[in-house]
Amino acid sequence: MLPTIAFMKYRKVSALISLLLICIAIGSLATRGLNYGLDFTGGNMLELEYPQDVDTEQIRQQLVAAGIENAVVQHFGRASEVAIRVPPQADQPKQQAEQSIGSAGEQLFKIVQQADPNGEQIVLKRNEFVGPSLGEELRDDGGIALIVALGLMLIYIAFRFHYRFGIGAVAALFHDVIIVLGMFSLTQLSVDQSVLAAVLAVIGYSLNDTIVVADRVRENFRDNLDSDDSQGLIDLSINQTLSRTIFTSLTTLLVLMSLYLFGGESLRLFSVALIAGIVVGTYSSIYVASSVLLSLNISPDQFVDIEIAEYDDGLP
Repeated sequence: MLPTIAFMKYRKVSALISLLLICIAIGSLATRGLNYGLDFTGGNMLELEYPQDVDTEQIRQQLVAAGIENAVVQHFGRASEVAIRVPPQADQPKQQAEQSIGSAGEQLFKIVQQADPNGEQIVLKRNEFVGPSLGEELRDDGGIALIVALGLMLIYIAFRFHYRFGIGAVAALFHDVIIVLGMFSLTQLSVDQSVLAAVLAVIGYSLNDTIVVADRVRENFRDNLDSDDSQGLIDLSINQTLSRTIFTSLTTLLVLMSLYLFGGESLRLFSVALIAGIVVGTYSSIYVASSVLLSLNISPDQFVDIEIAEYDDGLP
């Protein structure tokens, strides 16, 4: 039998690490902000098919030479297929951007054609735009979705287990979301709808891991109602679910690493956000949620009434 690891012995150290990471993340979000992508800022997106394989960096330099800044040029599918995303230019008023952004896509296509020796053979497969106002609406709705998700998780965990478990779970989820967003702020990686989807997926993954640990903690508390060693029972619960946590995280990370390496540019940011979220979420399900339980003075005797009520109802 493997020895029991005293995770909660180091909860103060882990709390300092988490506090430091959160402070860095919040500081970066407050000073640097997020580098919002085309989905949130508005702009044009073109999908082009070249007659031969093409270098994205060469296209990017052609656009810069034409006065188009901050263009994102990526391969999608084959090396001859290119997606170009251009946000509104910094010196362009918002109202003017909304009025002219449709024709800007056609002008952008002409610039690319004129800069390439085989420009007449380039095929325009897609020309779409997102207005700045719609981008702001998407950004605000995404933030609301995160807040609502955290609130619903708190209600569910509090109802399903105990209100202390709810507070611990939401603290862990808040911890994960802030650190992932802080990482994107520090690195200034583009934040688009795929990143928002990844953050929501991180919430679900982290919650699932936290629920597994919480369920085992509740079982051990019910089996030891006379015990006053809450820390020891929480350590036991974490150790009993540790193999499941490690194997789930490792297999998920293997899939995400494959997406990052071979999924192309369209899945790269999504993969980065999920990889960071899985690592932080695994850590928080072990330390953050459980440490909050101890800080709230949870103990086995608080489950006596629940045990009696279930017995009276004829439940096992």
